[in-house]
Amino acid sequence: MTSTVASRTETDAGPALRHSDTVARVLLAVIAAGAAAVLLLWWNDTGTIIGAAQWITNGARLCGLLAGYTAPVLVLLMSRIPLLDRTLGTDRLARWHAMGGRYMVGLVASHVTLIIWGYSLTDDSNVVHQTTQIVFHYPDMLKATCGTLLLFTVAAVSARAARRRLRYETWYYLHLATYVSIFLVFFHQLSNGDEFLRDQAARACWYTLYLGAAAVILCFRFALPARDALRHRLRVAEVRTEAPGVVSVFVTGRHLDELVARTRPGQFFRWRFLVPGLAWAANPYSLSAPPNDGYLRLTVKERGGHSGALAALRPGTRVLAEGPYGAFTAARRSRPKVLLLAGGVGITPLRALFETLPAEPGDLTLVYRASRAEDLVFREELDTVAAARGATVHYLVGTRAEIGEPLQTRTLLGLLPDLREHDVYLCGPAGLVATAREALDTAGVPARRIHHESFEF
Repeated sequence: MTSTVASRTETDAGPALRHSDTVARVLLAVIAAGAAAVLLLWWNDTGTIIGAAQWITNGARLCGLLAGYTAPVLVLLMSRIPLLDRTLGTDRLARWHAMGGRYMVGLVASHVTLIIWGYSLTDDSNVVHQTTQIVFHYPDMLKATCGTLLLFTVAAVSARAARRRLRYETWYYLHLATYVSIFLVFFHQLSNGDEFLRDQAARACWYTLYLGAAAVILCFRFALPARDALRHRLRVAEVRTEAPGVVSVFVTGRHLDELVARTRPGQFFRWRFLVPGLAWAANPYSLSAPPNDGYLRLTVKERGGHSGALAALRPGTRVLAEGPYGAFTAARRSRPKVLLLAGGVGITPLRALFETLPAEPGDLTLVYRASRAEDLVFREELDTVAAARGATVHYLVGTRAEIGEPLQTRTLLGLLPDLREHDVYLCGPAGLVATAREALDTAGVPARRIHHESFEF
């Protein structure tokens, strides 16, 4: 999943970055216009507000409307629409989705709190009695209550501290419960919201928004992957050990030329292997070699149940691949000189770019960081590609206790004195990425030319 650190000027950005910025501005403008329409809907249906109870109740209505609008927007951001994913990058969309999710949870919590408080003041009853009345006697509120509790549960496990303790597969399944939550909550909006009871046009727009989001999800996350599965009939051809705990999976199938034609080096697929224990989770793994008509290669380091089980895959295992996704491609480049900076298994997308990214001899450099020599993946391939292309590879090997911090500014400038003239593609563990970004910033590399690939969930 990809990001380019923002804050750039039109003159310094390449065509792909300018296009990405334009799409981002248009998308955010559309989302903001939708939010403004929701505010207008609330305003038109709100008369003179008198007294604390009405102020609180109308605040609850507004929070509820905005939360109801945010839900399908967040779903659409992660619906894997090719134009958005390949232009903005999955990483950027995921960050917007996460930020919007926090706003939505806050709006829902405010809506629940304020509506109980406001109704209690209006009816002159305590909050316990009012809560019981709302949950058990208002239409569709029992379903909405279940959906809200489910949403809060998903929000709790999505918090960074909790998420770090979960396996990706566990988090993935729990996150899918959000769709159930949205479905359960949807109906109470129409059966209790004054705006939709009185205004049939508003009701039709709300249905269109939700049904449209559902249609997009069904299309891009189910129908098109199913079509590709039937067309390509992918299977595991070989599993090869590359380093301790690191394996490459070679996948072959029918009509691969069609899949290759729409795939760019640096992109990733969401892979689903049809064996017990792996079939229900679609995990994102980058291609570690340029796609070709014979096979697709992904390379994975053991980090959990799914990645650890790949070493045991047998040739012939059926594979479903959703994608390609991501904008971590040559299109992000804006300068002739390029530095690829990898840590650990973060070499995988950079390995594909190292072979294919257009560059004159001397303009392409790869810096590959690993704690031990045996942890270096593809060393022979990288040396061969470097020799063939007139590119340079630097291996920074050793623990910090042995060699100190290897990604310091002076180290990078020692390798590339003209570092600030480079585009930098960066992929690796979160700690390495943070250290490298700080070193690159100190070296004077503009943030707009640091392109980052992250698979943190």
